[in-house]
Amino acid sequence: MKRFTQEYTIPCYDTDASGRLKPASFMNLAQEAAGQHAVYLGFGYDDLIVSNTAWILSRVHIRFVDTPKWRDKVTLNTWHKGLNRLFFLRDFRLVDEEGRARVEATTSWLVMNLETRRLVRDPHLREGSECLEDVIATPAEKVQMPKDVQPQLMFEHRVAYSDIDVNRHTNNAMYMQWAMDAVDYDIASSRPVKELTINFNHETKAGDIVALYKSIVETEGGRRVYVEGKVCDTSAFCVEIVF
Repeated sequence: MKRFTQEYTIPCYDTDASGRLKPASFMNLAQEAAGQHAVYLGFGYDDLIVSNTAWILSRVHIRFVDTPKWRDKVTLNTWHKGLNRLFFLRDFRLVDEEGRARVEATTSWLVMNLETRRLVRDPHLREGSECLEDVIATPAEKVQMPKDVQPQLMFEHRVAYSDIDVNRHTNNAMYMQWAMDAVDYDIASSRPVKELTINFNHETKAGDIVALYKSIVETEGGRRVYVEGKVCDTSAFCVEIVF
């Protein structure tokens, strides 16, 4: 099974004030689907943890074609695309009952030794497990705060119980949740996200204080909001959100 498929009905707790699927909620759905498919392919969490290694999500690029809403019935498809330089690529497509694309995404993953924190170049993936179809052909790019705009400190967040996942660091979707909280509420609650690219640069753990900085750039393609989370001078994540 080179493709994994799962059906969902969008629940109210995964939607925002406009009833749209939240970006962080899509990331949670995608993360779980990726994990289940990896288990089937023989390189899931239990397979890697015996050698003290784990999948680490590094970059994500998501296009919200027509964001689904509360009670919409959707199907999420995902597949592993193999190795591209340092990254293992995986794509996602969320479609509605008529088969129309509603959300499209490409993700870049690393395999890390949890003790040494070093990357593992050969996690012994099953040969022939990859599917080479592109939802988004170009892998997610590097994101940095714009150099010509002074970032504004929005708030500080202490990493706590609800942020931490089974790997004992902040779950990737929580960074996106913090980023949306840093956006002006009137914009975030009323204007749909068109596109986002997020980089996960350094893990954070319980008790860390993450300072959230925001910059805004107006372009012909829409308003671009950049949010960076930093622990002291170290960037934990950086995201570009297009409204």
